[in-house]
Amino acid sequence: MATGQKLMRAIRVFEFGGPEVLKLLSDVVVPVPKDRQVLIKVHACGVNPVETYIRSGTYSRIPPLPYTPGTDVAGVIESIGNNVSAFQKGDRVFTTSTISGGYAEYALATEHTVYMLPTNLDFRQGAAIGIPYFTACRALLHRARVKAGESVLVHGASGGVGLATCQIARAYGLKVLGTASSEEGRKIVLQNGAHEVFDHREANYIDKIKKSVGEKGIDVIIEMLANVNLSNDLKLLSYGGRVIVVGSRGSIEINPRDTMAKESSITGISLFSSTKEEFQQFASALQAGMEIGWLKPVIGSQYPLEKVAQAHENIIHGSGTVGKMVLLI
Repeated sequence: MATGQKLMRAIRVFEFGGPEVLKLLSDVVVPVPKDRQVLIKVHACGVNPVETYIRSGTYSRIPPLPYTPGTDVAGVIESIGNNVSAFQKGDRVFTTSTISGGYAEYALATEHTVYMLPTNLDFRQGAAIGIPYFTACRALLHRARVKAGESVLVHGASGGVGLATCQIARAYGLKVLGTASSEEGRKIVLQNGAHEVFDHREANYIDKIKKSVGEKGIDVIIEMLANVNLSNDLKLLSYGGRVIVVGSRGSIEINPRDTMAKESSITGISLFSSTKEEFQQFASALQAGMEIGWLKPVIGSQYPLEKVAQAHENIIHGSGTVGKMVLLI
C-alpha cells in the first residue's frame, strides 16, 4: 500500500447472500475525487429495502464485487475534484447516489447527485431524503400525474417512502388516506399529512376505506406491498384510477376484469429509471418543501456501522415500521 493513503471504516460485500456477507473493514482506502466529483465525510446513511435485494444478488441491477452498499448519505464536503462549482469544503449536503458506497466514513459522489442540506434538517434527516422522497415524487408527480383535489391512498404509509408520499401529497392539495399496522405508526401518518388512517391488520379495513371514500372510489393508490394488496387496490379505485406499484415482495393473482369497467391502470415505478433531468425536477419540488417546511423526514431505528447486518434483517422482517431507518457513521 502506498504511503500517505488515508484509511477508513467501510462495509464491504465480497459475495452475494444474507446479511452476514456485510463485512466491516477498517483498512479501506479513502477515495479521491476526480473531475466533477466530491468526497463527503459521512455522518449518516439511509438504509433502503433495495439494498437488501442487491446484497442478496436477486435484484435486476447488481454491482461488480466487492462493493460498498448505500446511496443516501448526508454529511460534509471533505474535498472536491476539478470543475466542481456548486460545492466547497465544509458544505452540508445529502445525496441520491454515490460512486463508492454510503455505508462508510467517506463517500465519493458525482456533483449532480449532491444537494445542499438546509440547516433546519439534521444529518439523519438528510440521509432519509434520497430514495424515499425522490421515489415518492416519481410515483405521485411523474407516474400518477396527480392533480389537486384528487384522493390518494398510501398503502403502507408509516415507513420512509410512505411518510414522504403523505407529506408531498398533502402539500400538492390531495385528500390523503394512509394505512399502518401499529398505533404509533397511525399516529405519525396523521401527523405527516394524512387526513385519515386505517389499520391494515384489521379484517374489515378495506370496507372502512370504501365507506370513507364513498361510491366514487380512490383516484390514486401508492402501493408498497403489491403482492399482498393489489387485488384489493383494484376494487377501491375510481373510474380512471391508477395504482402505482412502489414495492412488491412476491407474486399475486388478480382478476384483470377489475380494471376494465373502471378503465383503471397498474403502473410500476423504479427510481433508477429516472433521467438526470427528472432528478433535477424532483429536487426542485423537494427544495421548495425544505424551504417552506413541509419536507420533514421522520427518523425510525438507528444503527451504528457495526450493526448493519441487524439493520438489513430488520428492514425486511421487522413489522410495524415507523419512520426511516438510518446508519449513524
